[in-house]
Amino acid sequence: MKLAIEKPVDTVVAKLEGWIDAFISMIPNMVVAVLVFIFFLLLAKYGTRLAVRIFSKTSSNVALKNLLSTVVHWMILGLGIFIILGILGLEKAVTSLLAGIGVVGLALGFAFQDIAANFVSGVILAFRKPYRIGDVIEVDDIMGKVLRTNLRVTVLETFQGQEVYIPNKELLQGNIINYSSLSHRQIIIESGVSYAEDLEQVEEIVRKAIGSMDGIIRKDEIIFDYEEFGGSSINFNTRFWIEYPGEPGYLAMKSKAIKVIKNAFDEQDITIPFPIRTLDFGIKGGENLSQMLLAQQEEEDHSDEAS
Repeated sequence: MKLAIEKPVDTVVAKLEGWIDAFISMIPNMVVAVLVFIFFLLLAKYGTRLAVRIFSKTSSNVALKNLLSTVVHWMILGLGIFIILGILGLEKAVTSLLAGIGVVGLALGFAFQDIAANFVSGVILAFRKPYRIGDVIEVDDIMGKVLRTNLRVTVLETFQGQEVYIPNKELLQGNIINYSSLSHRQIIIESGVSYAEDLEQVEEIVRKAIGSMDGIIRKDEIIFDYEEFGGSSINFNTRFWIEYPGEPGYLAMKSKAIKVIKNAFDEQDITIPFPIRTLDFGIKGGENLSQMLLAQQEEEDHSDEAS
């Protein structure tokens, strides 16, 4: 009975002695591992600062700056952990850890495809800078001022006072019209005049009226062109430039230009005609309106005589 008890006890003691010997033999490696860990902690701290300093010279995006600092910090620490595991002789643990990270990353990639796409798009937009905070842009018929951006969405405030959240993926893949990047914008006024007017005089009046306005720039680049023979008028376009964004704004200047042209036409008795429809029954087999009225009158007279 005594021998039966001593055998497992000896086994446990031998196992413990082996662990103690292994621990003692690992002490130098553990000391080195601790020193390496401290080194990588300091390296992560100062490496992150250096990366942020370099990034700040190319972009002022706060969200992207925070992301970069976090990524650099954990990349350096992760590298240090793998080196420490190698020093401690835990190569199998390193292999298992890498495999686990790969599987988890693949699963998350499939589960959050849209989020990942918007995230990557946000990073690209932060470097490309197609627009800035305060710019007026238009994306897929949505026009407004950029309020704020992050790595997932860009928020616009429309001129009707609503906030619109646009995923960064749509901004990267779609067409962006930035009305603020060049600091100017063209206004187009469409109008028409009667066929009886002198077209040279009309052009002179419009150019003089627009040129007298305050708030327009590049007055020597005012463009006037007749567009078409309309149904009741000869239609023309007037194009001129304003500072944008600026005061007065686009809508105010467009409204002012319409009033200036209308007042100038009124002073010179230039007619902006209403839509007109002329009925002509006298072409190819038809009959004139006067003949139709005369025939109708004759029928009425015959009816009166018969009664």
